[in-house]
Amino acid sequence: MKVIFLKDVKGKGKKGDVKNVSDGYARNYLLKNNLAEEATQGNMKALEAQKRKNAQLEQQEKDEAVALKETLAELTVELKAKAGEGGRLFGSITSKQIAEVLKKEYGHKIDKRKIELDQPIRALGYTNVPVKLHPEVTGTVKVHVVEQ
Repeated sequence: MKVIFLKDVKGKGKKGDVKNVSDGYARNYLLKNNLAEEATQGNMKALEAQKRKNAQLEQQEKDEAVALKETLAELTVELKAKAGEGGRLFGSITSKQIAEVLKKEYGHKIDKRKIELDQPIRALGYTNVPVKLHPEVTGTVKVHVVEQ
């Protein structure tokens, strides 16, 4: 029997897959537990429509990420910190602080885990910080640390 998987089933298939399984397994386990549905012509059309809709949503998310990347490239985030001799900071600037300033001053809500800061910023001046906006899109924001 041909079935469309509604959820991931270990060893059999992932959500959205169309596979041939034995009739007994399909009737007694997959259909009974709502893990799959029979692959009728109507269900196949619904699956295709769902796949097209998902592809369209993914493309829209990617386009939004590209637009945000261009916006972030033009921004300069300015943070104030206490510094000692030679421009060394007392403490450091973290990705959390950068995310808070982006949200408060510019209205861009970016998760601090998306800001790829290898090491906290410990010196005055400009630093380019990469930001992962989408699996395929990475932007850059310029951070300017000034003395308080």
